[in-house]
Amino acid sequence: MKVAIAGAGAVGRSIAQELLRGGHEVMLLERRLDHIDPTIAPAAVWVHADACELETLEGADLETYEVVIAATGDDKANLVFSLLAKTEFGVRRVVARVNDPRNEWLFDSSWGVDVAVSTPRLLASLVEEAVSIGDLVRLMTLRQGQANLVELTLPTDTPLAGKAVRTLKLPRDVSLVTILRGGRVIVPQPDDPLEGEDELLFVTTVEAEDDLRKALGVNGFGRSA
Repeated sequence: MKVAIAGAGAVGRSIAQELLRGGHEVMLLERRLDHIDPTIAPAAVWVHADACELETLEGADLETYEVVIAATGDDKANLVFSLLAKTEFGVRRVVARVNDPRNEWLFDSSWGVDVAVSTPRLLASLVEEAVSIGDLVRLMTLRQGQANLVELTLPTDTPLAGKAVRTLKLPRDVSLVTILRGGRVIVPQPDDPLEGEDELLFVTTVEAEDDLRKALGVNGFGRSA
């Protein structure tokens, strides 16, 4: 997969290194010379340029990239880059970093953003996921807010223990995608039994969250990411 990253600061560099380890092709776009250091990710293509300038992106052949990541420390730059990538170059997947949670409402399809990642909110959700048992926790928003990835950790004494996955009466537009159990990742099958302390990951529409909560006997909803 070809991935273009705007911003070669600490965040952009770390993302590039992870993607390169996964065997992907990576281009880093950075306007500050002091942030350009090819020794950090020698397999990446480094471009000294402003990712908000249309001419620059044309010269970088951005239309040939399948995914772009707006990872600068400036929300305005991330929005402009996202919009150009989607509208001018037809990039299929646009992921954008949200630096200030107050700007999160801007990062949607109207600015070309497919997935917005707010570090403060993500960290808060991960903390809550680690301590919340018996309550739904929203981990990530998908498809411009149309669906969410949510998690539920079953209590040790859950009444669902020993019951098969097929007995879960899940609402429409809800799917159980994974069970995490003792370090294992289980793709749920209809006859698989549930156990206390299982972590259940669901993809659900926003409208179905309340029905999912009721179906699982959850009385409250954890803080959202």
